[in-house]
Amino acid sequence: MTSPLRTRSFSRPRHNRRIAGVCAGLAQRFGMRPGLVRILFVVSCLLPGPQILIYLALWALMPSE
Repeated sequence: MTSPLRTRSFSRPRHNRRIAGVCAGLAQRFGMRPGLVRILFVVSCLLPGPQILIYLALWALMPSE
């Protein structure tokens, strides 16, 4: 039996993008709503840490659909 996470792709979708599609791609991969992932990302940016750098790295590394 395969895990449902293994069947979902890890890519930035062409539709439902706001800036680069990173949050939409992560939401699609983990079966979440894109709006929720975007809200979580914005809230996490209020905390100290490398969130923006991680976003930029994912933008560069995640393939587009």
